[in-house]
Amino acid sequence: MSKRILSCMQPTNRLQLGNYLGALRNWVNLQDEGDNECLYGVVDLHAITNGHDASALANATRETAAAYIAAGVDPRRSYIFAQSSVPEHAQLNWLFASMTQMGKLERMTQFKDKAGKNAERAGLGLFAYPVLMAADILVYKASHVPVGDDQKQHLELARDIASMFNEKYAGGEEFFPLPEPVITGPATRVMSLRDGTQKMSKSAESDMTRINLTDDADTIAKKFKKAKTDQGNVPSSEKEGEGRPEAMNLLGIYAALSDTPIEAVMNEYGGQQFSALKTALSDLAVAKLSPITIRMAELMSDPTEIDNILKAGAEKASSLAAPTLEDTMKMMGFWKA
Repeated sequence: MSKRILSCMQPTNRLQLGNYLGALRNWVNLQDEGDNECLYGVVDLHAITNGHDASALANATRETAAAYIAAGVDPRRSYIFAQSSVPEHAQLNWLFASMTQMGKLERMTQFKDKAGKNAERAGLGLFAYPVLMAADILVYKASHVPVGDDQKQHLELARDIASMFNEKYAGGEEFFPLPEPVITGPATRVMSLRDGTQKMSKSAESDMTRINLTDDADTIAKKFKKAKTDQGNVPSSEKEGEGRPEAMNLLGIYAALSDTPIEAVMNEYGGQQFSALKTALSDLAVAKLSPITIRMAELMSDPTEIDNILKAGAEKASSLAAPTLEDTMKMMGFWKA
């Protein structure tokens, strides 16, 4: 059975290894699986909810789209588009905002994390972020959404909003399908190279915490060489790895990049000094990421090509979104000439 799949990333900072292993690689697999219809958005409206550099936003959107393509997303088979180029996202967001309870939004853990102690000074956009995410999904009537642990709560809200709309305006019929999470096998959770208890982030202050998709071979080797470890040798088993998050992170990255079980990696490198694992990991990462880095550079050297891809993707996306918005407004009783 075919699925309509939606997944997106923000154009904030540069995409890094965690984005590739945790999302982009899966996107390519979903695109190549059966007759799935895949929409991959660059959610630039989300990117302005917590402050942004206006002079850099457009180029960051291009670079994010370039990363999608370089990783293997084919614009001839999947829709690649900028969220702001499909105005139906923002319009449906307002309609959904009118029926979403404040209490539900106040319980969103990601808002609490991002707003921190300044929740009362946070903008409405950050607070209502999950409503826009629901609009992103439902405007295409997406059946499936790949989500990480930090987005599961938002997907549940999207399902709640779909159910509320169906009950209130569609007479209990399923006008909006209830989107399901995509299960892609064991999650690849890539942690910081400087702190194995923190997720690798493209927005972390230190560039040494992550491997960027734009890093060259020397930079990748330097970052893995300086990656934090401990005084012991490489763990030979999960038991030996208990309480050693940095060691297990490097092993996990190697396992994910090589598509081998982490147990096999521990069998090969367990008991050795970390320098051996780091050298092998650097070589593997360069082999896997260099083609992406080179292709991204080629694409970014000709912004017109990316702009044309984004424009074509937005037109295709709008062809799906516009009828959904029109039907939604009609069901809610809006006047139309």
